[in-house]
Amino acid sequence: MAFRDGDGWVECICGVRHWGKHGAAGILLLRDNQVLMQHRAEWVQNGGTWGIPGGACDSHESSLEGALREAHEEVGISAEEISVIRIEREAHGDWFYDTVIAHALDNCHPFAANDESQELQWINREDVAQMNLHPSFARNWEKLRANLPN
Repeated sequence: MAFRDGDGWVECICGVRHWGKHGAAGILLLRDNQVLMQHRAEWVQNGGTWGIPGGACDSHESSLEGALREAHEEVGISAEEISVIRIEREAHGDWFYDTVIAHALDNCHPFAANDESQELQWINREDVAQMNLHPSFARNWEKLRANLPN
């Protein structure tokens, strides 16, 4: 894994240590009534939990660019395989996490592209909250879910 200028921890004013010197972003990918969930490798932060592909943004990247790069690195998808709906921001004052909400197009075939994923699964929206979720994703899931398109 190459060093990126966004890699590193931030001591946030909220009292939590976050990954991503310039913020972070991820992709909440939708297909019908399902969400693509990533079972995180044991060696990553909050390993063994379920979340969405994402990570630190570099200084020269927008949230969308960072989320797309991370999605390509982690689950092998590209911008041509998704249709972006909108971006939801979780702002902490001096740090943020942007969730890019997108539809998977017919040509979208995610796979565990690197060692940050144990597995990927399409999960029904109503079943997501029952999973062992990444703590940050768990805190935001119901808000995100309430605003997802049908």
